[in-house]
Amino acid sequence: MLQPPHQSLQAAAPVPVQRTSAREDEEGPWHSEAVCRRDEAGLFFAPSKEPTAARLSREQAAKRVCARCPVMIECREHALVLPEPYGVWGGLTAAERRVVLARRRRREAAAAAGDAGQVPRIA
Repeated sequence: MLQPPHQSLQAAAPVPVQRTSAREDEEGPWHSEAVCRRDEAGLFFAPSKEPTAARLSREQAAKRVCARCPVMIECREHALVLPEPYGVWGGLTAAERRVVLARRRRREAAAAAGDAGQVPRIA
């Protein structure tokens, strides 16, 4: 079985890959097409005690790799669904993914409250 990109750097037990797109059903696993499979994986994950300037530079370089990747959206959704707690996935850092997830939760809560005829309360 193919492992998702960056799998070799994860210290925790392997997590089963969840399907996140029709592309996987039609053409095989999305990660087999990931551009990062050919790049240095260290670009996508922070070494311990990395200085802020070095981290920002590394993250920008990783995002440039993601920008030219044909499966960037599938990768991003994979990282949001699991969720992946570390690294650059689908052109987003872990902090950026947390923001996306929080927005999705607020949007879903507002939609659910709207369906129930209630005014949503968002803190």
